[in-house]
Order: sequence, then C-alpha cells, then structure tokens
Amino acid sequence: MSADKKEHIILTAIDLFATKGFEGTSIREIAAAANVNLAMINYYFGSKEKLFESIIEYKASHSRVALEELVQDTSLSPIQKIDATIDGYIDRLFGHRNFHRLIQQELITHTRTTLQTHIVNNIIYPNSRAISHIIEEGIQKGDFKEVDPRLTTITLVGTINQILLSTRYCSKMLSNSDDPDYNPYEDESVKNRVRNHLKLLLHEHLLKK
Repeated sequence: MSADKKEHIILTAIDLFATKGFEGTSIREIAAAANVNLAMINYYFGSKEKLFESIIEYKASHSRVALEELVQDTSLSPIQKIDATIDGYIDRLFGHRNFHRLIQQELITHTRTTLQTHIVNNIIYPNSRAISHIIEEGIQKGDFKEVDPRLTTITLVGTINQILLSTRYCSKMLSNSDDPDYNPYEDESVKNRVRNHLKLLLHEHLLKK
C-alpha cells in the first residue's frame, strides 16, 4: 500500500469514527468511503482496533515532533514557548476537530481500555509532559511563579477540550448564536478570541510581576 493510500484510509476512518463512533462504524463502511478493497484494509491494518491505533500514531507523530522541537528551541523564552504551544494547539484542534472529538469519545466510554491506554501513552501524556517541561524551565529560570506545572497543563488542555466538545454551548457562549447551521470552529474571530484569552490566562498565572 502506498503511503498516500494509507493516509487516505486513515483520514476517511477519522471522519467516520468521529461521526458514527467506534462501535457504529464498520471496516466495510470505511472501505466503501475510502473507495478501497475491504481485504486491503484487513491486510494492512488487521482489525478496526489496529486501524484506530494507526490513526493515533499518525496524529501523535505530528504533534509530538512539533512540541519536542519547541521544548529544545533555545532561541525562545519560556513564555514565548507557551504562546507558541497555545498557537499550535488552537490551530491543530480547531483544524482537526473530528479527530479530537473521536479521542475524547474513546476516553469517556471506558469500554476499550487497551485503546484508552494507547491514547494516553502516545498522545495525551507526551504532549502534556512537553508543556510541563516548558513551565518547569520557566520556573527554574526565575521567569515563572512556583506553580504546579502538571495542574497548569491540565487546566490549559481542559479549557480547550471544553470549548471544542460542545458546538451548541460554544456557539451560545462565544457568539450568542442559536443557529444550528452556525459552526463556531470555522469562525476565525472565535478562534482568535480563544487563542488570546488562553495566552492572557497563562501570562497572568505564570509570569512574575
């Protein structure tokens, strides 16, 4: 299977899983939507669970590399790294909301512990640990207050999760809209509002006066 074809199957599966859920999506449906042979998916991925794991690794590799490079970047101050982290998270999650929603659905269900462990160990923990490292660096350099790096990271990620998981709530709170066709995640003003708010929040929480 070519890399392009494999990526096409993964992206198709993300959309179907996010829309119909893991249990509600069959390998046959994924094959039909991706316009590939059912046997091809079974041969290269083996099972629906293995396809899901491939999706996780596909997405995790992109964010992991970006965050690792940011942590190691000596040209940026700790607060500049925090700002860059927020920019990256907002762009990535607003741009790929289906994947984010899919991940959160799996974490909430508590039915597939192996997949949940894979998600936590390959996406959530490595990314969160990288953010914590940046905060620890700021504390060590004397730029940041003596905050709890891990709880600060959870606060940041949790705020973003809440905004992204409920379209109607987000529409009402941020745009005062009851229009079912309005998508706040495609509204650049909402995206920038969230971005700027999180930066202000973290600056106030972290930086010494």
